[in-house]
Amino acid sequence: MDEVNLRLLAELQRDPRMSMSELARRVGMSAPAVTERVQRLEAAGVIRGYRLEVDPAALGLPVAAVVRIRPGPGQLTRVADAIRATPQVVECHRVTGEDCFVLAVHAPSIPELESILDVFLMYGQTTTSIVVSTPVPARPLPLPAWGA
Repeated sequence: MDEVNLRLLAELQRDPRMSMSELARRVGMSAPAVTERVQRLEAAGVIRGYRLEVDPAALGLPVAAVVRIRPGPGQLTRVADAIRATPQVVECHRVTGEDCFVLAVHAPSIPELESILDVFLMYGQTTTSIVVSTPVPARPLPLPAWGA
């Protein structure tokens, strides 16, 4: 990862929708050279995608929760399958410790959240925390300093 790639990533993290010509202008390169570098970063898996952020509350999903799941014996695969089949789960991590999964879930109401949780209760224990605020929203990864 050279300095130019780090500068490209920094600019794209600030505005992933900018044109290649604008990106080229910001880093002082030609648009074809920038396009080639970005394509190489994509092909190498450094840039995994571009995403749209939507306010869940604006879509009628104002209840956000963090759910930890501890599967019962032999239920790990069933829990993972249930998580994948639940569209209200927007993020899932397999973790170490007493719990095996940590989920981010959005629901239209507390009763609907309860219905979502009931699916997982068939396979193990859940611990749920309702999100009351988000002091640090999703943000870009810190990029290493050039030469570090």
